[in-house]
Amino acid sequence: MAKGYQILGFRLKGRGGEIDLLARRGRVLAVVEVKRRATLDAAVLSLKPAQFERLRAAGEAVRRNRPALQPLELRIDMVALAPGRFPRHLRGVERGG
Repeated sequence: MAKGYQILGFRLKGRGGEIDLLARRGRVLAVVEVKRRATLDAAVLSLKPAQFERLRAAGEAVRRNRPALQPLELRIDMVALAPGRFPRHLRGVERGG
């Protein structure tokens, strides 16, 4: 919220999968995966291709079922957490591996 995002939901469950955070900022609908690991790098690397595809499918399902969200651009983001470190927000993550 401090970065100007409107939080639309937490831990949303649906057929496509679970969304940790759903947020909107301007014309972007962000499906946000939150990963906590021992290091920030480990958290960033933990998003696998299959999970990325599930997040995209879940985001598409939410967007399809909420007419006000349909014109927005869907983007997959990640928040990486590690003990003793500031959270890292990664915008527009690509399909990992």
